[in-house]
Amino acid sequence: MKRYFIIYKPYLVLSQFTSPRGKQSLADYCNVPKDIYPVGRLDEDSEGLLILTNDEKLNHRLLNPAFAHEREYYVQVDGAITEDAVMQLQQGVEININGKLYKTKPCRVSVFNEEPLLPPRNPPIRFRKEIPAPWIKVILTEGKNRQVRKMTAKVGFATLRLVRWRIENIELGNLKPGAMMELSERLIYKKLFNE
Repeated sequence: MKRYFIIYKPYLVLSQFTSPRGKQSLADYCNVPKDIYPVGRLDEDSEGLLILTNDEKLNHRLLNPAFAHEREYYVQVDGAITEDAVMQLQQGVEININGKLYKTKPCRVSVFNEEPLLPPRNPPIRFRKEIPAPWIKVILTEGKNRQVRKMTAKVGFATLRLVRWRIENIELGNLKPGAMMELSERLIYKKLFNE
């Protein structure tokens, strides 16, 4: 039987069910059948939406770059990000992927006027009164290793906090870090692939 879950992966939690000693994993937050695995991953220091399933067809369609599905990230950066930096991000920047330069695909980037409504991170980022830490929204159709962090660093603004908010039409919504919910096959295929 195919099953589908979404989880808000907390900060400093591995995107897997096993972990080295002392590290938290998904097994600390959810109890799912043994054949359920995350589709893709989020780095340990990132948080947000992960899809868990035993549906190999869905796994293939989400991970195959040819399908170019949207992923939306809320990104808190170190310093008052400039219009020029936003333009560079949108047009694509060169980042290092496995020792080779790679130019990111064009993407959509906008600056939040107000901080997005997200649960507080535990532990919180270090607050510095004299340095702004604005939020930007980045919508990509690709997912290279640590891509968003490498992109913001390339234009001079380190990422302080990174939350994957959405994959296609599936959003975190009101989920809190560590919370999980099950979706039906019909709903997940409708939200991801309009089927």
